[in-house]
Amino acid sequence: MMFKPFLVVASLLASTAVQAQAPNLFRQNEIRIGVMPTGRLNAITDVQGVKVGQVTIVQGDSVRTGVTSILPHGGNLFQQKVPAAVFVGNGFGKLAGTTQIAELGTIESPIVLTNTLSVAAGIQGIIDYTLQQPGNEKVQSVNAVVGETNDGYLNDIRGMHVSKAQVLQSILQADTGVLAQGNVGAGTGTVCFGWKGGIGTASRQLPANLGGYTVGVLVQTNFGGVLEIAGVPVGQLLQKYALKDELNHTPDGSCMIVVATDAPLDARNLERLAKRAFMGLAKTGGIASNGSGDYVIAFSTANKVPHQPTATVLPVQYLHNEATTPVFMAAIEATEEAIINSLFAAVTMKGKAGRTIEALPKQEVLELIKNYKRGKAQ
Repeated sequence: MMFKPFLVVASLLASTAVQAQAPNLFRQNEIRIGVMPTGRLNAITDVQGVKVGQVTIVQGDSVRTGVTSILPHGGNLFQQKVPAAVFVGNGFGKLAGTTQIAELGTIESPIVLTNTLSVAAGIQGIIDYTLQQPGNEKVQSVNAVVGETNDGYLNDIRGMHVSKAQVLQSILQADTGVLAQGNVGAGTGTVCFGWKGGIGTASRQLPANLGGYTVGVLVQTNFGGVLEIAGVPVGQLLQKYALKDELNHTPDGSCMIVVATDAPLDARNLERLAKRAFMGLAKTGGIASNGSGDYVIAFSTANKVPHQPTATVLPVQYLHNEATTPVFMAAIEATEEAIINSLFAAVTMKGKAGRTIEALPKQEVLELIKNYKRGKAQ
Protein backbone atom coordinates (compact mmCIF):
# COMPACT_ATOMS: atom_id res chain seq x y z
CA MET A 1 0.00 0.00 0.00
CA MET A 2 1.38 3.42 -0.95
CA PHE A 3 1.17 6.50 1.23
CA LYS A 4 -1.77 8.74 0.32
CA PRO A 5 -1.34 12.51 0.12
CA PHE A 6 -2.92 14.54 2.89
CA LEU A 7 -3.33 18.16 3.88
CA VAL A 8 -1.79 19.48 7.04
CA VAL A 9 -2.44 22.98 8.34
CA ALA A 10 0.69 23.97 10.25
CA SER A 11 2.30 27.37 10.63
CA LEU A 12 6.10 27.30 10.80
CA LEU A 13 7.73 30.05 12.83
CA ALA A 14 9.40 32.66 10.67
CA SER A 15 12.50 32.53 12.85
CA THR A 16 13.21 28.82 12.28
CA ALA A 17 16.34 29.48 10.22
CA VAL A 18 17.72 31.76 12.93
CA GLN A 19 16.88 29.24 15.63
CA ALA A 20 18.88 26.55 13.86
CA GLN A 21 22.00 28.70 14.27
CA ALA A 22 21.31 30.30 17.66
CA PRO A 23 22.82 27.55 19.86
CA ASN A 24 26.28 28.35 18.50
CA LEU A 25 26.05 31.73 20.23
CA PHE A 26 27.68 30.67 23.47
CA ARG A 27 30.31 28.62 21.63
CA GLN A 28 31.18 31.68 19.53
CA ASN A 29 31.78 33.48 22.80
CA GLU A 30 34.35 30.87 23.87
CA ILE A 31 32.01 29.20 26.35
CA ARG A 32 32.20 25.43 26.31
CA ILE A 33 30.22 22.72 28.01
CA GLY A 34 32.41 19.76 28.87
CA VAL A 35 35.73 18.82 27.33
CA MET A 36 34.85 16.48 24.45
CA PRO A 37 34.63 17.66 20.83
CA THR A 38 31.24 17.89 19.16
CA GLY A 39 30.23 16.15 15.97
CA ARG A 40 30.15 18.07 12.70
CA LEU A 41 26.64 19.45 13.24
CA ASN A 42 26.56 19.26 17.03
CA ALA A 43 23.26 17.41 16.64
CA ILE A 44 21.70 13.98 17.08
CA THR A 45 21.89 13.66 13.29
CA ASP A 46 25.68 13.39 13.60
CA VAL A 47 24.95 9.72 14.31
CA GLN A 48 24.93 8.30 10.81
CA GLY A 49 21.48 7.33 9.55
CA VAL A 50 19.47 9.08 12.28
CA LYS A 51 16.71 11.29 10.88
CA VAL A 52 14.53 13.94 12.51
CA GLY A 53 11.27 15.48 11.30
CA GLN A 54 9.26 18.29 12.89
CA VAL A 55 5.85 19.86 12.44
CA THR A 56 5.26 23.17 14.24
CA ILE A 57 1.65 24.19 14.89
CA VAL A 58 1.02 27.87 15.61
CA GLN A 59 -2.58 28.93 15.04
CA GLY A 60 -4.49 31.96 16.31
CA ASP A 61 -3.86 33.18 19.84
CA SER A 62 -3.84 29.87 21.70
CA VAL A 63 -2.44 26.97 19.66
CA ARG A 64 1.28 26.51 20.34
CA THR A 65 2.30 22.88 19.91
CA GLY A 66 3.77 20.36 17.49
CA VAL A 67 5.46 17.05 16.78
CA THR A 68 9.10 15.95 16.63
CA SER A 69 9.92 12.49 15.24
CA ILE A 70 13.26 10.69 15.55
CA LEU A 71 14.02 7.74 13.26
CA PRO A 72 16.98 5.52 14.23
CA HIS A 73 17.43 4.75 10.53
CA GLY A 74 15.65 5.43 7.27
CA GLY A 75 14.70 1.84 6.47
CA ASN A 76 11.88 -0.36 7.71
CA LEU A 77 12.22 -0.05 11.49
CA PHE A 78 9.71 -2.81 12.18
CA GLN A 79 11.66 -5.32 10.08
CA GLN A 80 15.07 -4.04 11.19
CA LYS A 81 14.77 -3.04 14.84
CA VAL A 82 17.53 -1.41 16.87
CA PRO A 83 18.76 -2.17 20.41
CA ALA A 84 17.23 0.26 22.89
CA ALA A 85 16.51 1.00 26.55
CA VAL A 86 14.51 3.44 28.67
CA PHE A 87 15.46 5.08 31.96
CA VAL A 88 12.77 6.71 34.09
CA GLY A 89 14.14 9.64 36.07
CA ASN A 90 10.69 10.57 37.39
CA GLY A 91 7.62 8.74 36.18
CA PHE A 92 4.96 11.48 36.20
CA GLY A 93 4.44 11.16 32.45
CA LYS A 94 2.84 9.23 29.62
CA LEU A 95 5.63 7.55 27.68
CA ALA A 96 4.02 4.89 25.48
CA GLY A 97 5.81 1.71 24.47
CA THR A 98 8.18 1.36 27.42
CA THR A 99 7.27 -2.13 28.64
CA GLN A 100 8.06 -3.83 25.34
CA ILE A 101 11.38 -1.97 25.09
CA ALA A 102 12.24 -3.14 28.61
CA GLU A 103 11.18 -6.71 27.84
CA LEU A 104 12.76 -7.19 24.40
CA GLY A 105 15.45 -4.53 24.37
CA THR A 106 14.56 -3.12 20.94
CA ILE A 107 12.69 -0.26 19.26
CA GLU A 108 10.61 -1.06 16.18
CA SER A 109 9.06 2.35 15.43
CA PRO A 110 9.96 6.01 15.08
CA ILE A 111 10.14 7.88 18.38
CA VAL A 112 7.50 10.60 18.43
CA LEU A 113 7.49 13.54 20.86
CA THR A 114 4.42 15.77 21.30
CA ASN A 115 2.17 17.19 24.04
CA THR A 116 0.52 15.21 26.84
CA LEU A 117 -2.97 14.94 25.36
CA SER A 118 -1.69 14.08 21.87
CA VAL A 119 0.04 10.81 22.75
CA ALA A 120 -2.89 8.92 21.19
CA ALA A 121 -2.44 10.85 17.94
CA GLY A 122 1.25 9.97 18.04
CA ILE A 123 0.43 6.29 18.39
CA GLN A 124 -2.07 6.45 15.53
CA GLY A 125 0.42 8.20 13.25
CA ILE A 126 3.13 5.63 13.96
CA ILE A 127 0.73 2.74 13.38
CA ASP A 128 -0.39 4.21 10.04
CA TYR A 129 3.22 4.71 9.00
CA THR A 130 4.28 1.20 9.99
CA LEU A 131 1.34 -0.66 8.47
CA GLN A 132 1.73 1.16 5.14
CA GLN A 133 5.42 0.36 4.72
CA PRO A 134 6.22 -2.23 2.04
CA GLY A 135 7.05 -5.54 3.70
CA ASN A 136 4.67 -4.97 6.62
CA GLU A 137 1.51 -6.24 4.92
CA LYS A 138 1.02 -8.96 7.53
CA VAL A 139 1.90 -6.91 10.60
CA GLN A 140 -0.82 -6.97 13.28
CA SER A 141 1.00 -5.46 16.26
CA VAL A 142 3.10 -2.29 16.49
CA ASN A 143 4.86 -1.01 19.61
CA ALA A 144 4.59 2.74 19.03
CA VAL A 145 6.99 4.83 21.13
CA VAL A 146 5.54 8.23 22.00
CA GLY A 147 6.81 10.69 24.62
CA GLU A 148 5.34 13.96 25.81
CA THR A 149 5.58 17.08 27.90
CA ASN A 150 2.67 19.27 28.96
CA ASP A 151 2.64 22.54 27.00
CA GLY A 152 -0.72 23.64 28.48
CA TYR A 153 0.57 26.96 29.85
CA LEU A 154 0.97 28.44 26.36
CA ASN A 155 -1.05 25.95 24.32
CA ASP A 156 -4.75 25.10 24.18
CA ILE A 157 -3.86 21.53 25.07
CA ARG A 158 -7.48 20.46 25.66
CA GLY A 159 -8.22 21.27 22.02
CA MET A 160 -5.95 18.37 20.97
CA HIS A 161 -4.76 20.16 17.85
CA VAL A 162 -2.20 17.52 16.84
CA SER A 163 -3.62 15.05 14.33
CA LYS A 164 -2.31 11.66 13.26
CA ALA A 165 -1.81 13.19 9.79
CA GLN A 166 0.61 15.73 11.28
CA VAL A 167 2.43 12.96 13.13
CA LEU A 168 2.72 11.05 9.87
CA GLN A 169 3.96 14.19 8.13
CA SER A 170 6.72 14.65 10.70
CA ILE A 171 7.86 11.07 10.14
CA LEU A 172 7.72 11.24 6.34
CA GLN A 173 9.68 14.49 6.14
CA ALA A 174 12.35 13.35 8.60
CA ASP A 175 15.86 13.92 7.30
CA THR A 176 19.51 14.06 8.29
CA GLY A 177 21.34 17.35 8.58
CA VAL A 178 20.95 20.59 10.52
CA LEU A 179 17.97 20.76 12.88
CA ALA A 180 15.84 23.75 13.80
CA GLN A 181 15.77 24.18 17.56
CA GLY A 182 13.87 26.20 20.13
CA ASN A 183 10.18 26.96 19.45
CA VAL A 184 9.73 24.16 16.92
CA GLY A 185 8.04 20.77 16.76
CA ALA A 186 7.23 19.28 20.15
CA GLY A 187 9.02 22.19 21.82
CA THR A 188 6.80 24.91 20.37
CA GLY A 189 4.89 25.65 23.59
CA THR A 190 7.25 24.44 26.31
CA VAL A 191 8.78 26.31 29.26
CA CYS A 192 12.17 25.59 30.87
CA PHE A 193 13.57 27.10 34.09
CA GLY A 194 10.89 29.82 33.78
CA TRP A 195 12.09 30.87 30.31
CA LYS A 196 11.02 29.67 26.88
CA GLY A 197 12.19 26.10 26.36
CA GLY A 198 11.89 23.90 23.32
CA ILE A 199 13.78 21.39 21.20
CA GLY A 200 17.53 21.21 21.67
CA THR A 201 20.23 18.95 20.32
CA ALA A 202 23.98 18.33 20.66
CA SER A 203 26.57 15.63 20.01
CA ARG A 204 29.98 14.40 21.06
CA GLN A 205 32.63 12.62 19.00
CA LEU A 206 35.04 10.17 20.60
CA PRO A 207 38.64 10.11 19.36
CA ALA A 208 39.74 7.24 17.15
CA ASN A 209 41.72 5.53 19.89
CA LEU A 210 38.50 5.25 21.94
CA GLY A 211 36.50 3.86 19.04
CA GLY A 212 35.62 7.05 17.18
CA TYR A 213 31.97 6.65 18.19
CA THR A 214 29.37 9.42 18.06
CA VAL A 215 26.75 10.15 20.70
CA GLY A 216 23.88 12.48 19.78
CA VAL A 217 21.11 13.81 22.00
CA LEU A 218 17.78 15.51 21.32
CA VAL A 219 15.70 17.00 24.15
CA GLN A 220 12.21 18.43 24.61
CA THR A 221 12.61 20.77 27.60
CA ASN A 222 9.67 21.69 29.82
CA PHE A 223 10.98 21.50 33.38
CA GLY A 224 12.33 23.60 36.22
CA GLY A 225 15.01 23.96 38.83
CA VAL A 226 17.93 26.36 39.29
CA LEU A 227 19.55 26.95 35.91
CA GLU A 228 23.29 26.39 35.60
CA ILE A 229 25.26 26.92 32.41
CA ALA A 230 28.84 25.64 32.23
CA GLY A 231 28.92 25.52 36.02
CA VAL A 232 27.67 29.10 36.48
CA PRO A 233 24.53 29.53 38.69
CA VAL A 234 22.67 31.61 36.11
CA GLY A 235 19.23 31.14 37.63
CA GLN A 236 20.46 32.29 41.03
CA LEU A 237 22.33 35.28 39.58
CA LEU A 238 19.23 36.34 37.61
CA GLN A 239 17.00 35.72 40.67
CA LYS A 240 14.73 33.37 38.71
CA TYR A 241 14.59 29.81 39.96
CA ALA A 242 12.35 27.11 41.42
CA LEU A 243 10.77 27.70 44.83
CA LYS A 244 11.66 31.39 44.87
CA ASP A 245 9.07 33.97 45.98
CA GLU A 246 6.68 31.51 47.59
CA LEU A 247 6.64 29.04 44.71
CA ASN A 248 6.00 31.62 41.97
CA HIS A 249 8.38 29.73 39.70
CA THR A 250 7.11 26.16 39.80
CA PRO A 251 9.65 23.43 38.96
CA ASP A 252 6.97 21.09 37.59
CA GLY A 253 7.02 20.04 33.95
CA SER A 254 8.82 17.32 32.04
CA CYS A 255 11.86 16.55 29.95
CA MET A 256 12.14 13.99 27.17
CA ILE A 257 15.71 12.97 26.29
CA VAL A 258 16.57 10.82 23.26
CA VAL A 259 20.13 9.48 23.02
CA ALA A 260 21.48 7.95 19.83
CA THR A 261 24.88 6.34 19.30
CA ASP A 262 26.70 4.26 16.74
CA ALA A 263 28.65 2.55 19.54
CA PRO A 264 27.73 -1.16 19.55
CA LEU A 265 25.86 -1.27 22.86
CA ASP A 266 23.34 -3.91 23.90
CA ALA A 267 20.12 -3.05 25.75
CA ARG A 268 21.78 -3.44 29.15
CA ASN A 269 24.52 -0.93 28.42
CA LEU A 270 22.05 1.35 26.65
CA GLU A 271 20.13 1.55 29.91
CA ARG A 272 23.37 2.47 31.65
CA LEU A 273 23.94 5.11 28.95
CA ALA A 274 20.44 6.50 29.51
CA LYS A 275 21.15 6.87 33.23
CA ARG A 276 24.24 8.94 32.44
CA ALA A 277 22.20 11.22 30.19
CA PHE A 278 20.03 12.03 33.19
CA MET A 279 23.19 13.23 34.91
CA GLY A 280 23.46 15.81 32.12
CA LEU A 281 20.02 17.11 33.05
CA ALA A 282 21.14 17.42 36.67
CA LYS A 283 24.18 19.45 35.59
CA THR A 284 21.85 22.11 34.12
CA GLY A 285 20.11 22.48 37.49
CA GLY A 286 17.06 20.33 36.75
CA ILE A 287 15.59 18.77 39.88
CA ALA A 288 13.08 16.15 38.59
CA SER A 289 10.26 17.58 40.69
CA ASN A 290 7.22 15.60 41.79
CA GLY A 291 5.14 16.72 38.81
CA SER A 292 7.86 16.24 36.22
CA GLY A 293 7.91 13.33 33.77
CA ASP A 294 11.57 12.85 32.97
CA TYR A 295 12.52 10.03 30.62
CA VAL A 296 15.55 8.96 28.60
CA ILE A 297 15.27 6.74 25.52
CA ALA A 298 18.63 5.42 24.28
CA PHE A 299 19.30 3.40 21.14
CA SER A 300 22.25 2.14 19.11
CA THR A 301 22.42 2.06 15.32
CA ALA A 302 25.38 -0.34 15.25
CA ASN A 303 23.44 -3.60 15.16
CA LYS A 304 20.08 -4.23 13.55
CA VAL A 305 17.79 -6.87 15.03
CA PRO A 306 15.77 -8.57 12.27
CA HIS A 307 12.07 -9.17 12.88
CA GLN A 308 12.39 -12.46 11.01
CA PRO A 309 15.88 -13.84 11.67
CA THR A 310 17.47 -16.29 9.28
CA ALA A 311 19.30 -18.03 12.13
CA THR A 312 18.57 -18.73 15.77
CA VAL A 313 21.81 -17.10 16.90
CA LEU A 314 22.54 -13.52 15.90
CA PRO A 315 26.17 -12.83 14.85
CA VAL A 316 26.63 -9.51 16.65
CA GLN A 317 29.42 -7.89 18.63
CA TYR A 318 28.96 -5.51 21.54
CA LEU A 319 31.25 -3.08 23.31
CA HIS A 320 32.94 -4.48 26.39
CA ASN A 321 31.91 -2.92 29.71
CA GLU A 322 35.43 -1.61 30.21
CA ALA A 323 35.13 0.45 26.99
CA THR A 324 31.85 2.17 27.83
CA THR A 325 33.07 5.01 30.05
CA PRO A 326 33.92 7.47 27.22
CA VAL A 327 30.49 6.87 25.67
CA PHE A 328 28.85 7.54 29.04
CA MET A 329 30.78 10.80 29.40
CA ALA A 330 29.74 11.83 25.89
CA ALA A 331 26.07 11.32 26.78
CA ILE A 332 26.38 13.49 29.89
CA GLU A 333 28.01 16.36 28.00
CA ALA A 334 25.72 16.16 24.98
CA THR A 335 22.58 16.12 27.14
CA GLU A 336 23.74 19.10 29.16
CA GLU A 337 24.50 21.08 26.02
CA ALA A 338 21.30 20.03 24.23
CA ILE A 339 19.24 21.44 27.11
CA ILE A 340 21.17 24.72 27.06
CA ASN A 341 20.83 24.83 23.27
CA SER A 342 17.04 24.58 23.62
CA LEU A 343 17.12 27.73 25.74
CA PHE A 344 19.53 29.66 23.55
CA ALA A 345 17.53 28.83 20.42
CA ALA A 346 14.10 29.68 21.86
CA VAL A 347 12.41 33.04 21.34
CA THR A 348 9.79 34.85 23.40
CA MET A 349 6.30 33.45 22.82
CA LYS A 350 2.79 34.67 23.60
CA GLY A 351 0.09 32.04 23.79
CA LYS A 352 -3.06 30.89 25.54
CA ALA A 353 -4.92 33.41 27.72
CA GLY A 354 -2.50 36.15 26.66
CA ARG A 355 0.34 34.56 28.59
CA THR A 356 3.88 35.38 27.54
CA ILE A 357 7.05 33.42 28.29
CA GLU A 358 10.22 35.40 27.73
CA ALA A 359 13.27 33.96 26.05
CA LEU A 360 16.45 33.52 28.05
CA PRO A 361 18.23 36.93 28.02
CA LYS A 362 21.13 35.57 26.03
CA GLN A 363 23.51 38.53 25.99
CA GLU A 364 22.98 39.17 29.69
CA VAL A 365 23.62 35.49 30.41
CA LEU A 366 26.80 35.48 28.35
CA GLU A 367 28.12 38.50 30.27
CA LEU A 368 27.18 36.88 33.58
CA ILE A 369 29.08 33.74 32.67
CA LYS A 370 32.17 35.63 31.55
CA ASN A 371 32.22 37.86 34.63
CA TYR A 372 31.59 34.94 36.97
CA LYS A 373 34.45 32.96 35.47
CA ARG A 374 36.76 35.99 35.54
CA GLY A 375 35.95 36.47 39.22
CA LYS A 376 36.74 32.87 40.03
CA ALA A 377 40.00 33.07 38.11
CA GLN A 378 41.20 36.07 40.19
